[in-house]
Amino acid sequence: MKLLSTKTLLILLVLISGYGYIASCTRDNELPPPPATTGPIINHGTNVHLPGSMTVGNSNEWKVDKAHSSVLWSTNYVGAAGLLTGRFNQFGVHDVTDAKMLNYVSAGQPLLDSSWAFYENEPAKTYFNGYVQINQSNTGEPGRDAGCNVSGMGTTAIVPGTQNLTVTNIARIKTTEVKFDPASNDYIVTVKFTWQGKLAAPLTQTIVGKLKYIPKATVQFGTAAGYDVFGLQFKFQFNCRDFGITSTSISDKIEIEVNVNLNNK
Repeated sequence: MKLLSTKTLLILLVLISGYGYIASCTRDNELPPPPATTGPIINHGTNVHLPGSMTVGNSNEWKVDKAHSSVLWSTNYVGAAGLLTGRFNQFGVHDVTDAKMLNYVSAGQPLLDSSWAFYENEPAKTYFNGYVQINQSNTGEPGRDAGCNVSGMGTTAIVPGTQNLTVTNIARIKTTEVKFDPASNDYIVTVKFTWQGKLAAPLTQTIVGKLKYIPKATVQFGTAAGYDVFGLQFKFQFNCRDFGITSTSISDKIEIEVNVNLNNK
């Protein structure tokens, strides 16, 4: 009886082992499970930022912090590996219509930085209008800034105490569409870019760029009262040859980076 039980046990073990082998073989031709995909984590909050009348002390009205903002440009130096870079000392966030294209006697920007609105989760409501004064390009080389840059860009030299917003010295952008970027937390922005350059009249082109939102945060320095800040970074590029720029010192493509910091002080 004991022998029979041992034989029965051996038979069962053989059958189980054989089944396991067969089962493992049948999986040889099965495809492995697909790897886990990790796409971008997209999370848009509900912040809404508006300029209002930009009243000092009104925490519901946001103001451009020009001293900590910038409009930068860069382009390849033709025949060399390095970049030519610079910034515009004078710029603004305002819809400069034809009637406002004037020379203003002012030490700073004469127009309010009020032509914008930002809705973090409703990009269709977001818009901004901006401009730069071309003759305020600053490369850090005075001879270049007051010399070949002025003549090469089709503008005129700086007049001290005057902000030149005339048609030959202003480049403007005006948004026509803002939408979510499906690949990131950023936004895809379409603008109308208008500049005369060395043409006989201004040229307007449709250009697509990318907008990044740096979310609202509260800051405080020393014993001063705290306040909120947020930032917007907009990048785009254009072909300067389309605007009559023939200088062989720069390449066709000009990269623009706009960094705007705002606060509710």
